[in-house]
Amino acid sequence: MLTFYLFFMFFSGVWVFCSNRKHLLAVLLSLEFLVLVLFFSLTVYLSGFNYELYFSLIFLSFSVCEGALGLSVLVSMIRSYGNDYFQSFSLLQ
Repeated sequence: MLTFYLFFMFFSGVWVFCSNRKHLLAVLLSLEFLVLVLFFSLTVYLSGFNYELYFSLIFLSFSVCEGALGLSVLVSMIRSYGNDYFQSFSLLQ
């Protein structure tokens, strides 16, 4: 039953990531939700087999680095364009 909830949470996060492409902040929040679901499912999987949870700490540190990188891109975009809309800037510039 727990795996059904994890699949539902994961695919709802993927659906929000694919459907909401207007603001960069909403996209980053959906990516962080996906990372949180993956972390929770990894912890449940490793705990079920009585493995060590060191890999989950490494995964969590990489996800923190990914979040910091996303926030730095968001701040850079707001400073250069004034908002976080995807339509307001061109990738060819």
